[in-house]
Amino acid sequence: MDLKAIIVDDEPLAIAVIEGYLSRIPGVDIVATFNDGLPAFEFLQDNPVDVMFLDVEMPKLTGIELVRCLHNPPVVIITSANRDYAIEGFELNVADYILKPVTFERLLKAFSKAKELLSKRGYDDSKESEYLIFKESKKNVRIKQDDILYIESIKDYIKVVTANRTVITKQSIGSVEEMLDKDRFIRVHRSFIVALNHVDTFSSTSLEIGSIEIPIGRLYRDDVIKFLETKK
Repeated sequence: MDLKAIIVDDEPLAIAVIEGYLSRIPGVDIVATFNDGLPAFEFLQDNPVDVMFLDVEMPKLTGIELVRCLHNPPVVIITSANRDYAIEGFELNVADYILKPVTFERLLKAFSKAKELLSKRGYDDSKESEYLIFKESKKNVRIKQDDILYIESIKDYIKVVTANRTVITKQSIGSVEEMLDKDRFIRVHRSFIVALNHVDTFSSTSLEIGSIEIPIGRLYRDDVIKFLETKK
């Protein structure tokens, strides 16, 4: 079941940026966007959502006022160019406070916090999409997690390798690591993440997936060996 989200911001560009970032995260459904707090308040009376990405300074009803007006607010992630409202925001138990300009990595970190709060409220993400979405050129490419052999970082890009194709996209390896199932994937090197099910052989310095040899970084070695030896 997808997690329902809304975006409330009086800047169309800011809404577009957050929408673009959320499109890269599996299991998120953006059900509406608003350029002011008042229509968002009216919408939420009859349409409960899981997460709200919220600006603070808006013309008719500010973000802080909106949260205070809601009897049962969703998990809130504030996105603002002004740090002055941070204390007020956290007093309202927001999940995170992101200073603009928003980056994908920062939003992904905030989104992870929101999911933790939702799990405490009883939200079940066990049916979250098995697919990840990567941008390649002007297309969105859907790849099933089970099909991924390994992921390699190449400067500002990552290479997502399956048995049938390779996708190259501009994204950090750290951000995609957050999106992967922790029971099936492990970071073995600063430049590599591998899928446990596809590892054929391993030693203390490297592992093999098919004919591909992948190094195990010194800083990752102990955790990787323990992971590979205990996971059946």
